[in-house]
Amino acid sequence: MARGKKQNPFAARKRQKREIGNPPDRRSEPYKEIERDNACFIKYYQMQQICASPEEWQQFLAKIRDNLPVTFRVTGFKDEAKALLKIIETQMFTEYMRGVAEINGLDDVQQVEHPLCLPWYPNGMAYQLQLTRKDIRRSEPLHRLHNFLIVETAAGNISRQEAVSMIPPVVLDVQPTDKVLDMCAAPGSKTAQLIEALHAAPEQHKIPPGFVLANDVDNNRCYMLVHQAKRLNSPCLLVTNHDSSFFPNLVTTDASGGNKSILKFDKILCDVPCSGDGTLRKNPDIWMKWNLAQAYNLHGVQYRIVRRGAEMLEIGGRLVYSTCSMNPIENEAVVQRIIKDADGALELVDASHLVPGLKHNPGMRHWQLATKEVDTIFSNFQEVPETLHTIIRPAMFPLPEAEMATIGIEKCMRILPHMQDTGGFFVAIIEKRRALSFEKNDVQDLEQDLEKEQEKASASASQPDGKPAEEAKSAPWGPQRKRRRLHGYKEDPYVFFNEQDSDYDALKQFYQLDEAFNKRCLLTRCQTERKKNIYYCSEMIRNLVLNNEHNIKIINTGVKTFVRCENRHTLNPYRLAQEGLQTSNAFIGHCRRIQVERDDLILLLNCQDPTKPPSTHDLKPETQERCKELCVGSCILKYVDESFTLFIVGWRGTSSLRAYVAKDETVHILRMLGGDVSKFEVNKYEAARNKEAANGDGEKETEKVKEAEEEAADDAAEDATRTVEQEQKQKQDENAMEM
Repeated sequence: MARGKKQNPFAARKRQKREIGNPPDRRSEPYKEIERDNACFIKYYQMQQICASPEEWQQFLAKIRDNLPVTFRVTGFKDEAKALLKIIETQMFTEYMRGVAEINGLDDVQQVEHPLCLPWYPNGMAYQLQLTRKDIRRSEPLHRLHNFLIVETAAGNISRQEAVSMIPPVVLDVQPTDKVLDMCAAPGSKTAQLIEALHAAPEQHKIPPGFVLANDVDNNRCYMLVHQAKRLNSPCLLVTNHDSSFFPNLVTTDASGGNKSILKFDKILCDVPCSGDGTLRKNPDIWMKWNLAQAYNLHGVQYRIVRRGAEMLEIGGRLVYSTCSMNPIENEAVVQRIIKDADGALELVDASHLVPGLKHNPGMRHWQLATKEVDTIFSNFQEVPETLHTIIRPAMFPLPEAEMATIGIEKCMRILPHMQDTGGFFVAIIEKRRALSFEKNDVQDLEQDLEKEQEKASASASQPDGKPAEEAKSAPWGPQRKRRRLHGYKEDPYVFFNEQDSDYDALKQFYQLDEAFNKRCLLTRCQTERKKNIYYCSEMIRNLVLNNEHNIKIINTGVKTFVRCENRHTLNPYRLAQEGLQTSNAFIGHCRRIQVERDDLILLLNCQDPTKPPSTHDLKPETQERCKELCVGSCILKYVDESFTLFIVGWRGTSSLRAYVAKDETVHILRMLGGDVSKFEVNKYEAARNKEAANGDGEKETEKVKEAEEEAADDAAEDATRTVEQEQKQKQDENAMEM
């Protein structure tokens, strides 16, 4: 090869492949279980003495090698939450006990361990099942329980979430008036908890005065976050895409719209990226990957995120720092560093009273560091060789005993897997007593910085000759530097209604909207006159979007409230959206409401063919009389039960009435009414057997492969597949509106 000539890596790989021959096809080999062992992991944590005794250490090792049980919680702010919990504790748990007994070959159902109500979760709304996710997916006796979990999760009535992952939002203690920031929000289970807490007092606030700003650095994960949080249909949510460690100061204006100020948050959740060794029970592949280098690399990132969070925290506000790691380098070392740098402005507080019954250890006051292979131990930075000074830093070691005593590191909470059959977790609660010496709160400085950045961006965009700056600045061998590629998709604009919007006047007249309904909070995602979907957000969210849309990338906000659905018989081209009814219901007048009886509602929900909606003559006389008072168009169906009240979007046709809800919501409501949901139940095992019998023995192998692929898919993926079905059904329903 000529000197200086660069070798083609693809050609080299091809030559190597020819020399050694084709490697065996791994798909033909039997699947091998992951060996749940890592010598460095065991040696490191035994050295740290995270357990008080040798007996407890053995319990820890046995439990962390075991699979993680399934946990879920009920969405607490919804009106029918207690009624749903009653159904779960009777019907579903009876099904669960029977199924587990059948799987284990037990004659007596009483021998099965009953699901555990998590004692520390508020109002008894969370349960732990003594089964793994794989058990539920692969067991035919549990197929009804599996279907229940999928449907109710998609409808936003329950959330499947690891037990320890529920702790940070609980100790953050969010109130409906709080301004909340979730700095590393994806995939969104904790964000959903924050939204629930924000909506916890619907009798006091039609729309909560506070809001949740959910941010994540990964653009793709932001859309996963939107999918998770949208199940709760909150107008008080804003999703952004930015690096949390350099999160910009946000500007807000007062009620008059004149005075600007830097936004400070009342509550901040810093659930930072971590090595994740607390999730070994759920993600056993970490056993093969675990090493100390991960913690060393992440320590700086974690510190920068919590430092930025502390800067944005309001005086008197609360910040929760959490990781799903057990490593003190990622936990206590980060906390002690930010408390020390704050010089008295931040204080660790004890919040164990918010999670009564939760077993946990206090924060560690002593720990040691080691090399990647854990063959050399370091007690202080002086023992670290110079070759490792760029990896192991002084701030990673524990502070001297006198300084550590003033910090109160024992107020942190360490949860280990063997304590209550969970994953591992770390939580620290920090409150701000005064402003930090290094935070910036000047609005004028912020605006000047933004102007400079915009000028710099416009100047670098093009040169006088019209060519990009990167092409103009070139050397004989080509451009010196490539243009930075922007990641993610370009988002549609956020166009708010103006004071003279004709569409709003028509909506107000048709639905008799209350004067308290703020039309300026209605928005669309297009700039055309013909609006397709109309969304609604809270006043505070509108303020944030208008003042900061050029400062930070906004992924999503607003809840769908009205949808264009033109029909020659109706006076208004927009129908109500079920997603936004939770918000709009309080502002809609009596003219578009029909109170229905249980039997009528069950009849409407069981009609799945949008081209053949139930005739009004099939309904009870009282319902028929109320239908006569309504003209054709969208309406609200109201059902009052002893323990809950339901509001459902309906459509009053020329001679018909139908419920306008998605399939998952339909199954949920029927279950709440005590109706028959068997026709919606899917037994994939029985369907596979029928298909195999129909296709013959020749396709058995294909069916086995497909079944294996289905089992490998995560439960969350099963939930996401329903989105397309709902959109298709929605289009089909709109085409049938003239019925």
